[in-house]
Amino acid sequence: MKKLKNSISFIIRFRVIIIAVLVVLMGISGYQTTQKLRVDNSLSIWFLEDDPSYKAYIDFQKNFGSDEIFIAMLPVDNAIGEAEFKTLDKLHTSIEALPYVKTSFSLAKAKYPIYANNKINFDDLYNSKRSEKGLKNLFSKLPNITSQLVTKDYKNQFFYIQMNPTPTIEEKRQDIAGEIRSIIEKEYSNYYLTGPPVLNEAYSKGIYKESLVFGVLTVLVITIMLLFLLPSKRYLIVSLLSVAVPVSLLFGLITSLGYALNMISMLIPTILMVYSVSDAVHIINIYHKEGLKNASLSKVDLLALAIRKSFTPCFYTTLTTFVGYFALYLSPLPAFKNMGVFTCIGLVLSFFLVYVITIIGFSFMNLDFQKAKPLLSIKKISQTSAINWLNGFTSKYQTSIIVCFTAVLLFGLYSVFQVKIDTNSRDLLAEGVAKQDLRTVEVELGGSNRLQLNISATNGDNILNKDAIKSLENFQEKLENNVFISNPVSVINLKSFLEKRTPVLFQSSVSKEKIKETLASVDNDSNSFFKLFSEDLKTAGFTLTLGEMKTSQLEQVLEDIKQAFEASFNTNDYSLKVNGFAVVFAQLNNFILETQFKSFFAAFFVAFLCLLIFIKSLRTTLLVLIPNILPLALLAIFMSLLDIPLDVSTAMITPIMLGIAMDDTIHLVYKYRRSKTISGSPEDRMNNALLYTGSALFSTTIALVGGFLIIASSATPSVRDFGLLCAVTVAIALITDIFYLPTLLKKFDR
Repeated sequence: MKKLKNSISFIIRFRVIIIAVLVVLMGISGYQTTQKLRVDNSLSIWFLEDDPSYKAYIDFQKNFGSDEIFIAMLPVDNAIGEAEFKTLDKLHTSIEALPYVKTSFSLAKAKYPIYANNKINFDDLYNSKRSEKGLKNLFSKLPNITSQLVTKDYKNQFFYIQMNPTPTIEEKRQDIAGEIRSIIEKEYSNYYLTGPPVLNEAYSKGIYKESLVFGVLTVLVITIMLLFLLPSKRYLIVSLLSVAVPVSLLFGLITSLGYALNMISMLIPTILMVYSVSDAVHIINIYHKEGLKNASLSKVDLLALAIRKSFTPCFYTTLTTFVGYFALYLSPLPAFKNMGVFTCIGLVLSFFLVYVITIIGFSFMNLDFQKAKPLLSIKKISQTSAINWLNGFTSKYQTSIIVCFTAVLLFGLYSVFQVKIDTNSRDLLAEGVAKQDLRTVEVELGGSNRLQLNISATNGDNILNKDAIKSLENFQEKLENNVFISNPVSVINLKSFLEKRTPVLFQSSVSKEKIKETLASVDNDSNSFFKLFSEDLKTAGFTLTLGEMKTSQLEQVLEDIKQAFEASFNTNDYSLKVNGFAVVFAQLNNFILETQFKSFFAAFFVAFLCLLIFIKSLRTTLLVLIPNILPLALLAIFMSLLDIPLDVSTAMITPIMLGIAMDDTIHLVYKYRRSKTISGSPEDRMNNALLYTGSALFSTTIALVGGFLIIASSATPSVRDFGLLCAVTVAIALITDIFYLPTLLKKFDR
């Protein structure tokens, strides 16, 4: 106790210097944040660079072209009019001058094959000398290609802009979409723009905007709640500083190290502010209660008493929350790793700074504890009366409470296995222009994402022989019948077109060598947007269009493609390789499941050890642990009944909620265990503990629920679900702590 008093005296003696240091650090952090804060929701934050799938995806981009493609749908009077064609041609010149653009494609660059003199030549698909009827007739014979150039009513043209490989454009990503828009707007007053880069830009802008809104709302809501919850309005400044200082320093650290906000880390400020204010409320509550009981104590003695009584439970609540977040480091997803690490750093900063700030704040404060009262209050509600009723209820109906809560727990454990794992890419995007454009384009085009299929002979032979071509035709037919796939383009489309125009070319009497030589003359450069086959003619390529969809649907599409391949080819002689972002994105389900198992069980094991060390009784630890599993079980029930899946936002919910659920438990059990020095039954000790800590439990729960409800106000469906589920789980955690936990300890803890 003497060392503690000396430390408090030291802080008070040098409080002006400490304040000056904190002000300087906050100033530096604020400057770093305003100058360097950026948003990055690119693919690299979701996958490690050495991840085989990610590496294969980047290699695919280098070899076959990036699938990061802007798609512009341009409303026009006549999609095959000469004036409209010239405008397209002009747009190509401007776009392809950009350093990060690999190529562009539209009706102005499309070509079609003509067979003459034993060779295939390519002519422009659009020719102003042809009549409109002739053009439409020609287009009808290449439906899979022309449907990607103009809409059926010829009132819209499509324009594609293919980026260089992803790693080469990351640094300029925030400027690319704006520059492309400005070029398009010079030629078109009205247009729809979508594609992966546009959606990425919309994610980033939405994240930046919402992170600012969340921060302002959190401060506002916390301030209003504190005016009700704090025993005196004079504690308000201390509480708010306990929130502002660690959050400011953490963001200065994050931006100084070059890290950016993403859809996951945008939640850190709100979460950290709520945690900080929770610790501050507990310390203030204890300080005020001890001030009422010990009016004769000096300021240093009273501070020492309050810190001694609050330090152990606050340390363990911070530790269990720390464990819940640090468990995210076990996730295979970099976004979760960063979220876990930086939140843990913020928790440590908050824990130490809240004591430093409260000591300094209380040292300036001369408070009459007897006369102090909240600035705002609801006179009709008496916390003491409510807690007395709770104590009586949990004593009178012990068996009934245990049976009911245990039944819910068992049903919840069953519901865990009913929760789906699925990420809907559309739910990662808030309503707005980008989402509206996406819907509009996908209605006309059938999709906005590309998938590249490469089929090769395992022995390295040429793919353009009669048998292989027959199998390729069967494979293409199956792809075209798949409801999730639009406009598959391959050499088969050209073969079909040539067959109709030159039937003699593909008669059964024509030799394999003749067919091979003919198709080999197809100029890949003339069709650079669609990779038909490799330069050595050993690999045939299929370019597919997919819409924005759920990861479960993507998994089904990939499985359908695999089955179609196995049904069309002898798998001993031919191999299939599927490339594109969709392949990587579909693996999120496995990564989310891995995150859940690794993170939850690591957090559960370490939290159990923390409780055991804290309580020092295996029997009591097990009794305490059961009510902390119940909120997670109820979470599973809600997710199952409401059909809310585990996705990239909610994937981190169980380890985090486990840490949060234990916070109030630890404060309650700490007072309960300390009361063992006082004679009395477990029932008396629990009643006393709830009376002592009850107001702080309600206060911190209200603060946490308020913080998560702010997150639930997000315009992004996935983030909104995360906030709502967390708010409900925190509220349930309080209910189990004031009903289930007291009943278990009263009945079984002897």
